[in-house]
Amino acid sequence: MSQPQSIVGRTGSRAAAPYRVMIVDDSAVIRGFLIRWLEAEPDIEVVAIASNGAHALREFDRARPELVVLDIEMPEMDGLTALPALVRRDPDVQVIMASTLTRRNADVSLKALSMGAADYIAKPESTRVVNEKEMFQRGLVEKIRALGATRRGRDAAAGKAVARSEPAQAITAYKRPAAQSVKPPIALRSLKTLPVPKAIAIGASTGGPQALFKLFEALKGKIDLPIFVTQHMPETFTAIMAEHLNRLYDKECVEAKDGQKVSHNGVYIAPGNWHMTIVNKGVDMFIRLNQEPPENYCRPSVEPMLRSLHTVFGANLLTVILTGMGHDGLDACKKLAESGAVVIGQDEETSIVWGMPGAVANAGLCNRVLPLQEIPQAIESVIRGRLV
Repeated sequence: MSQPQSIVGRTGSRAAAPYRVMIVDDSAVIRGFLIRWLEAEPDIEVVAIASNGAHALREFDRARPELVVLDIEMPEMDGLTALPALVRRDPDVQVIMASTLTRRNADVSLKALSMGAADYIAKPESTRVVNEKEMFQRGLVEKIRALGATRRGRDAAAGKAVARSEPAQAITAYKRPAAQSVKPPIALRSLKTLPVPKAIAIGASTGGPQALFKLFEALKGKIDLPIFVTQHMPETFTAIMAEHLNRLYDKECVEAKDGQKVSHNGVYIAPGNWHMTIVNKGVDMFIRLNQEPPENYCRPSVEPMLRSLHTVFGANLLTVILTGMGHDGLDACKKLAESGAVVIGQDEETSIVWGMPGAVANAGLCNRVLPLQEIPQAIESVIRGRLV
């Protein structure tokens, strides 16, 4: 199928250099929706489209996109096959896997994250359902902006040029201005006494699955506490992620169920579309799930999980905020900090998007802000009574 060489939906000045996106999907209907939605945004430009992975590789070399929205199931070459080839062409490319909510596609999407994809998004099951379309559109635009800003920031720090399109001209090089000032160091919160953790809470969003896999693999055989995880993911995906974690970790990792009794060393993942909370009942703890309104546009949200855990454990909760866009968890971390609990945030360099951990760190709530690879050791140290 013949495709246009480029798509330019706006005219006039582009001094801000819109984020350059390529759409790869075998459905002409989906491509049409995506082009119309994205080109309506002043800071996003669709520079290429492709109907399969093979075509995408050819278009990628020509158009030099910064981000790719990549379908999974396509003829000739599917998304999982095309992904590593795209990453080889540009290791900094931000790839968003797009798939319908099937168990197979959830499994493939999580595998794609380990192969270099930055994020994933669930396609609406029907483009005729207004609510599904609006949620998908908003989610995709937010992801493009967050991942695009992350790439631009890293490119600027490395002195790289940003490709941009000019009306009626070929692609030229546009270099972002050098930063005028150095970022001030993060102010860390000190503790008079170090509380002994009785549970661990982890919040994550964009880039979270990749970070969680590495974190749990490093913690294997070293932790004997219950761990509660809220990762922004849709239904089906959370169950698959729990299975992946279960293969990496030495304790049972499950998608949480309402009324489930908490074991002293189990790992509980908030299910997609449900908030997860924890309650005391005598000497035992139980999971409670609810579908109350989203918080920070998220369900599951980190906020209700942390609020309930703070009620149960107080300062004896160790909280880790991993990579993710937005600021989910910030308000609850303020309460945790006031009570003297330990909060650890992932640093900007190792985060796919430094939104959630950045919000907590910049608010002065973190006791430590660390690269992902150093967080497992920090968790062990806190459990042993030291904050290194």
